[in-house]
Amino acid sequence: MRVPSFYRSKSFQRMLFGAVIGAILSWLFFLYVYGQMQEEQVTTIRKQQEQIANLEKEKNIWQEDFKKLNEKNKELLTVQELSIKITNASKYKIDPLSLFEAEEEIKKEVDSTILAKNLDELFKDRGLLIKLIENKPIEISDRKYKLSVKKFILYTTVIIEVELSLAD
Repeated sequence: MRVPSFYRSKSFQRMLFGAVIGAILSWLFFLYVYGQMQEEQVTTIRKQQEQIANLEKEKNIWQEDFKKLNEKNKELLTVQELSIKITNASKYKIDPLSLFEAEEEIKKEVDSTILAKNLDELFKDRGLLIKLIENKPIEISDRKYKLSVKKFILYTTVIIEVELSLAD
């Protein structure tokens, strides 16, 4: 049995030539469409990269301004309020009115040196302030007491907790 020789037939040659031309044309069409899509993608990516770069620059500018503002505000923090509490008044059976008067007396003494003062300066002088409170004896109900600072919290509100002990 023999395979027929179609390569000599004109109709077969035309069909084969048409298939080759069709393959070449379809390949050229594919390359054109693929190139157009890639060009659009490259353009989109470049626009996005430029936008990202601009946003990062803007973000850095905002962050630097924010840091400068924070530093400026940190410098401007001042003491607004003073709170003094005597913690062991019940041990010496001190009545509430005398306790309040004693706390107010301590507050008057310390108020002038603390209020409206920069927190940074006050932090540096905290040892001096503690010594100021501890070295001054206080008289409550005809008894003299020494004060010892047990808690000293420093922020816009200064909280000082003191304990009483009988003065010698």
